[in-house]
Parts: sequence; C-alpha cells; structure tokens
Amino acid sequence: MKLSFPDGQIKEYENGITGLEVAKSISEGLARNALAIGLDGVIIELSRPITQDAEFKIFTWKDIEGKEAFWHSSSHLLAEALQELYPDVKFGFGPPIENGFYYDVELPEGTKLGEDDFAKIEAKMKELAKKKSQFVMHDWTYEDAKSYYQNRGNEFKQDLIEEFKDQKITYCTQGNFTDLCKGGHIPHTGLIKAIKILSVAGAYWRGNSDNKMLTRIYGITFPKQAELEEFMRIREEAEKRDHRKLGKELNLFFITPEVGQGLPVWLPKGTFIRRKLEKFITEELLARGYQEVITPHIGNLNLYKTSGHYPYYKDSQFAPISVEEEEYMLKPMNCPHHHKIYQNEPRSYKDLPLRFAEFGTVYRYEQSGELSGLSRVRGFTQDDAHIYCMPEQLKEELINCVELTQLVFKTFDMEVSTRLSFRGEEENKYAGTAESWEEAERIVKEVADEINLDYFIGIGEASFYGPKIDFIVKDAIGRKWQLGTVQVDYVMPERFDLEYIGSDNNKHRPVIIHRAPFGSMERFMSILIEHFAGNFPFWLAPDQISILPITDNQLEYAKKIQSILNDNGYRTKLDERAEKVNRKIAESEQAKIPFSLVIGAKEVEAENVSVREHTVGDIGKKSIEEILEIFKSLSR
Repeated sequence: MKLSFPDGQIKEYENGITGLEVAKSISEGLARNALAIGLDGVIIELSRPITQDAEFKIFTWKDIEGKEAFWHSSSHLLAEALQELYPDVKFGFGPPIENGFYYDVELPEGTKLGEDDFAKIEAKMKELAKKKSQFVMHDWTYEDAKSYYQNRGNEFKQDLIEEFKDQKITYCTQGNFTDLCKGGHIPHTGLIKAIKILSVAGAYWRGNSDNKMLTRIYGITFPKQAELEEFMRIREEAEKRDHRKLGKELNLFFITPEVGQGLPVWLPKGTFIRRKLEKFITEELLARGYQEVITPHIGNLNLYKTSGHYPYYKDSQFAPISVEEEEYMLKPMNCPHHHKIYQNEPRSYKDLPLRFAEFGTVYRYEQSGELSGLSRVRGFTQDDAHIYCMPEQLKEELINCVELTQLVFKTFDMEVSTRLSFRGEEENKYAGTAESWEEAERIVKEVADEINLDYFIGIGEASFYGPKIDFIVKDAIGRKWQLGTVQVDYVMPERFDLEYIGSDNNKHRPVIIHRAPFGSMERFMSILIEHFAGNFPFWLAPDQISILPITDNQLEYAKKIQSILNDNGYRTKLDERAEKVNRKIAESEQAKIPFSLVIGAKEVEAENVSVREHTVGDIGKKSIEEILEIFKSLSR
C-alpha cells in the first residue's frame, strides 16, 4: 500500500497500518502531537486502519484540520456533558466552526440555559475529559440507526438518517455517549484541557423558520489553558472593536428588517469611506490598463446555467424570477456578464490582455442565522475584474494581480499570508478537464515560487472552475481573515465559446483571471473598521479635523482656520456650541476624529492653534503652516 506525502514522497506500508503507526515511523514527537490524519482530503482518526493507496497528511494543533478535529471532538464532549446534566435532551447538529464549535439541542420542557449555567456545563465537560475516553467509529445499518433514535424520541437525528438511507451510516462512541457521525476525531478526550462555553442562541432546525426552535450552545476548547486565556483576551478586545457596534456609534451604516435582513444601508460617513476606497483602487486599476464596465443587477437564468453558477451554487442563490415567460435571477456573480462583454465583438491577439473592472453588486441567499453585520450579508459589492489573456501572458498578468493585491494590504498595514487553493478529489465538484486543472495549478505554483510568496496549499479550496491564490490577512489583534483573491480559469472560455484570432490567423481560447483585491466592499469594511478600531487613517477619515473654539470670542478666528483648511482640501468640523471645551474635546475623541484644534484667547493672539491628536493627546501649539505640513504628510 502506497501513501503519498505533502512533500512529494511516496512510501509503502503494510495494508491496515494506522495513522498513528505511520506518525511513529516518522518521529515519536510527531506521534505525540498528532491529532488526526487526512486521507485523500478527508479527516479521519489516527486509530483507523488504512487499507488503500492515498494522499496522506498528519494534522497537529497547528493545522486548520487539526483544530477542526479537536473542536469536532469537543462538540461530542459537550453533548455527553449535556446528556448527563439534562438526561432528556435531544441532539441536532454539532459541527466545528471557525473558532470552536456549537451544538443545536432541544432541552427538556421548561429548561432554559443562561450564562449562570455555563460554569456547570464546563465543569462537567472537564470531569468527563479527564476520563480520556477514546472516540471510536462504528458502522450502522439504516434500520439500526433509525431504531436507535426512534427509541429515544429524537426526530432530528431520524431526519438526518433519511439523507443517508442509501449511503454508509456511521456513529461514534466516547464514554457513555453515542452520536451519528461521519468521523474525524482526536484520539481521546484527555487532550481537551481548557474549556469555555461562550454563548447560547436560538436556531431553527435546519435553518428553516417552519421548523422547531432549538437552543444553540457555542463553545471553544484548547489543549492548553494559556491558549484559552489568550483567546479570551482577543475576544474581549474584538468586542470593543466590533464593526456593528462601531458602525452605529460612528454613523457609518445600519441594517434594519424594514429594508431587509442582510441588506446594509450606508450612511453619509460610511459612504464617504467606501467611495475613498473605490477611488484608491480605481486609480490603481486605470494606471494598470483596466477598463471600467457596468452590468445589470439581474440576468437571464440561462446566463448562469451557461457559466455553471446555477446549479453549482443553487442553494446560495435567490430563487429565479419569472418575467414574461422568461426566468431571471438576482446577479450572484459578475463573471458571466463580463464574459458577454468580451464576446460582444471579435477579438485579436493584439487586443490582449483585456482587463475589465467593475464595482458590481451581487446577491446571495444566506440563511438568517448566518448573517452577521457587514461580514455576512445578502447584497454586497465586489471590486471585481476579469482579465482575458493569451496563455503565454498568464504568468505576467498573475504577477501583476498579486502585486496589486499586496499593495492594498500594505496600504492598510495588514500582515498577509497566502493560500494556494487547489482542487480536491470530489470530481463532481469541479468543471473542466484534468489537463487544464494541472496546467492552471502548475502555473499558479510557479508564480508563487517566483515572487517568493509566503504560502500554503489548501486542497479542496479551489473554485469550481479553477485554482486560486487567496490572501489571508492578520488584523491588529491577530485574527486572520480571507480577503482578496486571484483565480485562474480555463473553464469559462470553453463554456462561453470565447475566442481570439492569433498571429497565425487561427482561432484560440483565451485564459481568464478573476481578481478582487478587496473581495467585497462590505466584508473589507467590516474588517477595516475592526482593524483600526474605528480610528481610520487621516486620509480615510470622514471628518479629519475638529475645530474647537473655547468661547464665541474665538469663533471668527476659528472660521478663518477652517476656511484655510477647507481650501487645502481637508475635511473639517467646526463646533460652535456653547459647551465647555473639555466636553467638546471628549466628544471629538469619541467620534474618533484624527485631530482637534483647540482655540482660546492665547491662540488668537499668537495666531496659532493648540493641536490634539486622537489617542495621543496634546502635541503642542502649531502655526497654520506647521499643521498644514503635518496634514500633508498624512494625506494620500
């Protein structure tokens, strides 16, 4: 039996060897730290026998997949604790999520969970964890699985079992708990050292408001207490920076059911920041040879059938709209519209590369329970662009796209890492030929190596039409977010029959690059607000300078200063209210205005101003010439 390792090595092993035994054959240290293994992209237990040739990986806590196995196992531990505390509890879903896990449960009648119950649940989980119960997978017949949950009156698991009627059904046991499960666990519960129940919320079964409302319990666990303490510190800081809270306080945007869930409304200050971001990227695009286009908010359903977005992403799209015997959809992607622009006239090799850019608004159906401020919405605007080039131009264009994306993150002082997102083993998930995928992935990796990108490879993370270079940024408090992306596409030129006439006078297929440095304006704004904690850079702040006369006697001089600053293109706010200056200063700080200019009798006499910098404090008295120099140095 042959196992292929991530470094390209292929090794032979006895049929039936376990992942743990493979890890031990490499090093005892690796075996001690191993949490789970990956076989052909599927996370499974270290203890499971391997019986066929496969792509093989060992996952530790440092790996995303290792954390997924850890938190998946922790959701089982939570369920076991709930079963002991509330014997009549019924279980629904219990998946790992980006940070931790949750379990949807129906509690016994009359039982409600609140923060006062969290410590009790945590204590029971810790008690059970110390037993070091192994997570053991078993096979189940459909009849036995159905009977098991019928006897327990659990309609939720019975509902799930119906989906697997014609598939292999498996379950997991640890301690006294049994759960319907596909697998992917850590060796035993004893590895779970630090436990925190984070919150409870309501959640409809399967996200459908016609179904029962369940209790969703969120938690997180770690192998070390110090890691939990650091997570809680970051979480506390994140709550202070929450873009939903700051968006309200700074009058940037709002979301209301009267307009629609997941549909942000931008207020003047938020709109100003968005327009500044758009202007910033547009200037870069025009300098790099892009052409701007505008496309409709809806399109004929057949357009998305041609592209494959329908049905590939059918479940995340709004239902088609019937109009005069035709079907239309709210635009889920800008790509097909841009392909039609390319197709609108004959193209020659002399025209390529063609670069079309658009701030295009698209619409996706997200379940209400998944909506979250600006970071998860139903209507959002992408800084989208599509580059149509000859195969021999592909590498150079990819390098330019990567450099542009890196410039964006450098401008906002964001640390960036990169994931090369490649195809997984599920063939029905991807369009195109194996040959075109191999070529696209080869070129993406060559580009990443040539420009020394700090990257890792994510198998199964590709789009359905091609591999991607995904940019993952670290914000000011260490959280990681996926933002910009650059994608290579050999599939859409075939689907849309895109052509150009080559220098040989024959027809050829272009290659398409999809790229969006910001990703979506809404998601980028949510991260930007939190990254800066609302303290936007001087050039980006809606109000840059507050002018604070101490009394009406300084008002005339204050207006003169404002006029000079306005004439130089700065955004000022004159506070003429008959309030004490300390209150004016405090409110300017609360509004996170970068600079406050305090003007009293002495400043009028000396023809200067007393300058306060937000979060810094008093930086001294400055002449108008000096403050203009300061502001000039901070402008773009």
